[in-house]
Amino acid sequence: MTVDEYPDTASGPFPSPPSSFVDGDDRDIEVRAFDEDTDALVEMYVDFSQEDRAQGVPPVGEDRVRDWLDTLTADGYNVVAWHDDRAVGHATLVPDGTGGYELAIFVHQDYQGAGIGTRLLRNLLGHGAEQGVERVWLTVERWNRAAVALYEKVGFETVDTESFELEMAIRV
Repeated sequence: MTVDEYPDTASGPFPSPPSSFVDGDDRDIEVRAFDEDTDALVEMYVDFSQEDRAQGVPPVGEDRVRDWLDTLTADGYNVVAWHDDRAVGHATLVPDGTGGYELAIFVHQDYQGAGIGTRLLRNLLGHGAEQGVERVWLTVERWNRAAVALYEKVGFETVDTESFELEMAIRV
């Protein structure tokens, strides 16, 4: 799946990693570009809540998570949010073969609602822009109001509403 329509004007500029901040729960968080530390991400995803899985991802089970992460990190751009030595969030841009990139973002359930997703997303877009990424899209379940609000806050626009999921896009 790809998106055919993108906004005419670019959003941003966006920060790029590394960056650090204190989240809404007074935790020191650092966002860094992915550095091959797959084990920490696997640990985060193995412990990921079933209720927070959407569209079949992240997969369930350590072997399936490892295979999935190998695919995401092979050709795309990835940033990870860290609390001390624990991976607590991950966002990725995966090339779609048409010059666009599909976005996916995940924040561990123990860290949601504290502003990490916004910072993670903004840093991913900045990191992608530094690498030459210009067009980013995503699909989101229309009932997921928190995610839709996050994407809109960062600058995504809805480009298709004809299916069960919303298609949103941004130009960076």
